[in-house]
Amino acid sequence: MRNAVKHGAWSGSWVAERLGVELVGDDGLRALLGLALRRNPKRAHLLVSNVLGKHVPQSPAVVYGHGFRLGRQVAAMLSEGEARSAVVLGYAETATGLGHAVADGLGAAPYLHSTRRPVAGVARAGGFEESHSHATSHLLLPEDPGLLTGDGPLVLVDDEFSTGNTVLNTIRELHERYPRKRYVVVALVDMRSPEDADRMARFATRIGARVDLIAAATGSVRLPEGVLDKGQRLVAEHDQRHGSPEPSYGRVTRVELHWPHRLPDGGRHGFTLAHRARLESALPAMAARVADALPASARRVLVLGFEELMYAPLRLARELEQVVPAEVRFSTTTRSPVLALDDPGYAIRTRLVFPAHDDPADGPGERYAYNVAGGDFDAVVAVVDSVGDTPALHAPDGLLARLAAHTPHVLLAVVPSYVPHASERPAMLPEPLRAPAFSSYAPEEVGWLLQDLSDVTLEAPTEEREEAIQSGGAHYAESLPVEYQPSEQYQELFHAALDTSATRIAQAVGVVTEAVIAERSPRPVLVSLARAGTPVGILMRRWAQFRHGLDLPHYAVSIVRGRGIDANALRWLAAHHDPRDVVFVDGWTGKGAITRELAQAVEEFETQEGVTGFDPEIAVLADPGSCVRTYGTREDFLIPSACLNSTVSGLISRTVLRADLVGPSDFHGAKFYRELAGADVSVAFLDAVSARFPEIADTVDTAVKELMAEDRDPTWAGWRAVERISEEYGIHDVNLVKPGVGETTRVLLRRVPWKILARAGAGADLDHVRMLAEQRGVPVEEVGELPYTCVGLIHPKYTRGATGADGKAVNV
Repeated sequence: MRNAVKHGAWSGSWVAERLGVELVGDDGLRALLGLALRRNPKRAHLLVSNVLGKHVPQSPAVVYGHGFRLGRQVAAMLSEGEARSAVVLGYAETATGLGHAVADGLGAAPYLHSTRRPVAGVARAGGFEESHSHATSHLLLPEDPGLLTGDGPLVLVDDEFSTGNTVLNTIRELHERYPRKRYVVVALVDMRSPEDADRMARFATRIGARVDLIAAATGSVRLPEGVLDKGQRLVAEHDQRHGSPEPSYGRVTRVELHWPHRLPDGGRHGFTLAHRARLESALPAMAARVADALPASARRVLVLGFEELMYAPLRLARELEQVVPAEVRFSTTTRSPVLALDDPGYAIRTRLVFPAHDDPADGPGERYAYNVAGGDFDAVVAVVDSVGDTPALHAPDGLLARLAAHTPHVLLAVVPSYVPHASERPAMLPEPLRAPAFSSYAPEEVGWLLQDLSDVTLEAPTEEREEAIQSGGAHYAESLPVEYQPSEQYQELFHAALDTSATRIAQAVGVVTEAVIAERSPRPVLVSLARAGTPVGILMRRWAQFRHGLDLPHYAVSIVRGRGIDANALRWLAAHHDPRDVVFVDGWTGKGAITRELAQAVEEFETQEGVTGFDPEIAVLADPGSCVRTYGTREDFLIPSACLNSTVSGLISRTVLRADLVGPSDFHGAKFYRELAGADVSVAFLDAVSARFPEIADTVDTAVKELMAEDRDPTWAGWRAVERISEEYGIHDVNLVKPGVGETTRVLLRRVPWKILARAGAGADLDHVRMLAEQRGVPVEEVGELPYTCVGLIHPKYTRGATGADGKAVNV
């Protein structure tokens, strides 16, 4: 037996013929499902999924892809706001990995799965029963009790819906504690009867909530009279109980994954967007360690997960599938007792039986691995969590010995079992950094909620950083680009651009500040997103002082795409100011990624901390991407502070977030480049703009009135344009498309640029872009229809070969 399903034989035909069970529904239903007999007094048959990765070894790309696509369907069904506020809940044990993949497809949703493993010291947030299961009790043990308290949609994911009872029990239990307006139920297959579907609709009406359902396929199972008794007789007739352990011929080798410290091993206690980013960053290196440990001759490899531990081994298998020449398959062990029968028309061909090895709460018992024996695997990578790495796992009748009887190489990879604990925070966070110790700005103009990493070497060559970032080997916030030092010609261009645009910038500063004071708070606390937002925050503070005599507090904080905002900085702000007065400030919007990031991060912070009042709406100088409501202009024009790096930003670097430098109680870090003081134009830029305040004061009043009368609802036109450009130019990654003058400049200064798209007829606003492009050998392509003045495309081939020996870009 190599595959559970052979060409020409449906893996449910044996049960269908002997038990009289009929599977009817969508055309693709039989490709998704086979049938087997349960050893269970409550239900005779088992629908065996070919794409779940539980009972049938399957390509990890296929397994993950089915869940991810379901998540994308959920995202398409929900509004943008609902998608941002959704929480995904998966069911143990079979759907823990599926639910996690759905959460990935949905995007920014945190994930939690039920568990049958109590964890000492973790309070139960809920629980429910699965009536037909062999093990019925589900526990909900989120580390953050607020995870289930929001009012956004709850997305419930299971592998199949047979009656819908489990879902109804879940919603009933949770709705009493945490009522919400919308639920979305997701499954690979929906096999409910019309009566069951009507029952769910009536239930939704009764609780006053909307309940939607999404499934990859639908159908029904027709059961004859007496099916349970007949099924039990068939099991008794064909069940050949296991005997003594088979002799081992394979070798068991332990492989160290170097799992990231304190990263949850799955969704048992919750899995957030920040956790996902850490996992994505670490996966390539972990898969490489497994690949190095595999025998070179291996042509067929199984990655075998462990009961509820499905997602981590699935992602590891999917990564491995991309880097080894072998055929990789994925499945997991299970508690579910099923009859095994070696017939091509039966879904469970072989069964390995071994004792439980994780000291389960319900006591010792049998566990199973199906369709592994006879699978012709040259190697099996068994992935368990540390709670399951016990003497029973290594015993003569344990899982590893059972595997070694059927494959020459067994690798054991252990993922640390995540146990929540109360974070140990210092009683007081440090005060903000200020000049002259940190930055060249006047001390009253900005306080930096950062830690000083000036003595740490963090810079790396641009090409090396790009390769690491795009390959997933590192996050962009873990290192710094080497600071670009402008030529004399480029500095002259900066000063000329500043002379030309200072009045336009001054007006935008006035407009956005007046809008903030009128609509957000009469005495706002300005919190700029370091570092592009910091000069804007200072200019807004200066305008408030010039026009209203206000001495506004102003701080700079770090936000990192994929990692969120500095939670300790928010904690400090909440302790010193009313969060309702805080206004986040940035320089400009591109496609709106940081806008979305901030909204998600603030929501997560407020849920975890119980602190409310922060408004994630960013106030920006320019909003060419139409991502926010509070802006000075929506024109895409040159803001000279984008032309330079630290020398126009108080000599402060980009912010840094790296686990070995930034602990859970630390602010994010940054460097102060004191050595660049001779080239510093930070204060000169501010003075040049604020000197224009008197001459534009009257026009600001008119512009503000016009702004208040406009429809300012974000259209996200920029995001759509970026998606279109990404596909048209064959990039297929919106993170490599940087729209707008500011973002294009950053591409040329800090990344490996591929080409620049410039709107036909764009004038002086692009002089500095053309100069930088020429210096780096990057082509500038004029485009007729472009919603931005220009767009920078990062090189889609991320190896260091993306630039030549002279540092110039190599086209592909």
